Amino acid sequence: MSSLIPLILSLLAFLLPADGTILQNGQVRPTNYPDTAVSINEAWTTYPPNSSQISYKGRWDDMYISWWSAPGLKFGFTGSEVAISFGNYTDDGNLIAYRYGGEDWMLTNVTANSTHQLVTSSTLGYNTTAANTTRTFELRVSNWALGVQIDSVHLSPGGRLVQLPSYDRTVEIIGDSLSAGQYATLEGIASWAWGFGEGLGNVEFSIEAHPGICLTDIICSGNNPHGQLYQWFKTSDTSYRATQIYGSNQPDWDFSAHPAADIVVINIGTNDAGSSANVSDAEFTANYITFISRIHCVWPDAQIVVFSLWGGWSQQGDTWVQGPTYVQAIENVVQAFSGPSTPAPYGGNSSVCQTASANYSNVTSDTPQGRGFVHYFNTTGILQHNDIGPLYHPTDVGHVKLASHLMQFVKLKFGWMFGAIGPEVQHETQYWNDWPNN
Repeated sequence: MSSLIPLILSLLAFLLPADGTILQNGQVRPTNYPDTAVSINEAWTTYPPNSSQISYKGRWDDMYISWWSAPGLKFGFTGSEVAISFGNYTDDGNLIAYRYGGEDWMLTNVTANSTHQLVTSSTLGYNTTAANTTRTFELRVSNWALGVQIDSVHLSPGGRLVQLPSYDRTVEIIGDSLSAGQYATLEGIASWAWGFGEGLGNVEFSIEAHPGICLTDIICSGNNPHGQLYQWFKTSDTSYRATQIYGSNQPDWDFSAHPAADIVVINIGTNDAGSSANVSDAEFTANYITFISRIHCVWPDAQIVVFSLWGGWSQQGDTWVQGPTYVQAIENVVQAFSGPSTPAPYGGNSSVCQTASANYSNVTSDTPQGRGFVHYFNTTGILQHNDIGPLYHPTDVGHVKLASHLMQFVKLKFGWMFGAIGPEVQHETQYWNDWPNN
């Protein structure tokens, strides 16, 4: 297995966004998504992106530019039709998923400085008798490498925006390409992180994951200037587009302006183990303990779930053997926070944690904050060698398996019940899809 690590990590660092071709076992999947571009007349009602009725999901900056994996927005509306104008910082040809109510997701490509009508009388599930009742619209960016900027929301004459209540529970997912959905059919909205959040159904969730990123705050995989130990505290990710927009002056994420996470799921470290980073077990352990301490400083009541790293598989004799990464190091991290609960050193009362403008990445205490809030999710046995594609990332079915097992883990560990009782979760997911560049 050790001989495969450099190859795995070099592939993890392959950050070019997917083109418009989707292959499934060598056959091109049709991607002739409807052209939704339109021109809106003056009779429509236009709302700015900062309208209080619009709820943004995941991380967006104060220019309403989306970041990280599968960010989106959601709002209620009355009337008949919905259109959205996308701003200058929207990547050309970006694939978005959107849906009306609890119907299946639909897909379309959007571009900068354009307007797209996303709800019409031909929209799946459209109800012609519901013009005066509140309907629901939701949008998600499908990938991790590209983003959109919301310029305005338009409703056909007589329509108005309606603020929808948020779910009471919040989940935060932190990771690298394995969580961002790289090489999955629809990237972010085909990832296990997406399947987990959508599968729970009655939670708000955000996916702070980006390919090639390390936990350790170092240049990782060639083109990630920071690790999650630093970057998680920023609004934007480590992408090229973030550098183009912000340079080295990336804005801090204002945790005080958003609900605290009830559960934080972390799947990180594969890139730290690569030959380009080569972080030692001792350093990785210390960094992980510091990272969890900083997270708990921000969210003192959060429960934190730590993934084991499944690594890769090698053929030995007449079977396949898994070669996991940082096994003892991650167990040591969990052990550092084990035992009965005790007061945290910060306890959520420190000025470092209370100050909205604080740079939380400067919290340097490596003393575990409290006990009993870190939980170990052992992935051993969930994936088999054919759940990993040639580019060493989970296939679509691999992502589904991970999401399903994690959902059961959360249900048994924390007593959360599933709330997704109708709407689809994995849009257009194929049961078998193990070809490269898919």
